[in-house]
Amino acid sequence: MSIRLRLTALYTLLFGACGAVLLAIGAWLVHRHVERTLPPGFADAALSRLDAQFAIALGGTLLVAVALGYLVADRALAPLRHVTTLAQHMTQERMDERIAMQGPHDELRELADTVDGMLERLSGAFEGQRRFVANASHELRTPLTIIRAEVEVALADPDADVADMRRMGEHVLEAADRTQVLLDSLMVLARSQQAVLRSEPLDLAVAGRTAAETTAAEAAVRGVAVETDLHGAPLTGDPALIERLVANLVENGVRHNVMGGRVRITTRPGFVRVENTGPVIRPEDVRRLAEPFERLQRDSSGPGAGLGLSIVRAVADAHGARLQLEPRAGGGLVVEVTFDHMTSVTTAARAEPVRSSHGRTPSLGARR
Repeated sequence: MSIRLRLTALYTLLFGACGAVLLAIGAWLVHRHVERTLPPGFADAALSRLDAQFAIALGGTLLVAVALGYLVADRALAPLRHVTTLAQHMTQERMDERIAMQGPHDELRELADTVDGMLERLSGAFEGQRRFVANASHELRTPLTIIRAEVEVALADPDADVADMRRMGEHVLEAADRTQVLLDSLMVLARSQQAVLRSEPLDLAVAGRTAAETTAAEAAVRGVAVETDLHGAPLTGDPALIERLVANLVENGVRHNVMGGRVRITTRPGFVRVENTGPVIRPEDVRRLAEPFERLQRDSSGPGAGLGLSIVRAVADAHGARLQLEPRAGGGLVVEVTFDHMTSVTTAARAEPVRSSHGRTPSLGARR
């Protein structure tokens, strides 16, 4: 049975029961009055006719109860039909429609507002997905175009020698490596946007020290000094994703820096912060740095694929952490990831300094 029929049956039962009770009370009162005022012979005949009339009245009451029950159920379910109709016609191309129910703030209004909120989140997710696919297609097309152009040029030159082929092979290999890095980043981003399946003990300080060691060679080539101020910060989470988060922060700080610049890695219980020098960033540009494929300078030949901070944000969201980006005075960026008390398993009293690979622990000013 549909909800409308069940509500109709319920309303019919309620209305019919009320009518039957009222008719029964009326019949009892009439019986008592007639029996006291009329002789027995006349009273029986009169009461028989009254009982027949009460039975007809009860039947009519039940019919009216059915009609009223159906109308009330239909009116009560009208907002739900509106919600159902909107949901049935909703597609990716029509995500801008909303219920926008008016009236009192009752349960139906709460349901409609909840559905509108869900549609708003879905609309944002679909828009982000479309933008992500378009950007990914563009980023993948660039190295593939390079590979195709190099091969076509080499094949079209009948006088190409070994040196030309070697140069072409080097360009193709470089483009292939870039494609591989992009695909790996896309896989990490896709995995980090899912629910965290592994939850193991780890330490942000260890992840910071590992990131400093792995980026030491690249930092030396770019003339960037990597400083560490690492204090024990035990957490529970996915070790691979947390290590990728810290590594991306450090790599981002090294690659988007200036010659002679510096990167400072700081860990304390419940948070990690990476501060780097670099070009001046406008405050209005900071909020879009964590978007996929977003670079302040849209140079497709620049380092990375523009996925570093978007991976950081996805990993932070998967662990219930908060990502905060601030432009640094004088140029550069300050990125801080703060984990909540459920993920962090330590207190400030238990924090111990962890020495960097260079055997020094630079002092840190007051946390902002």
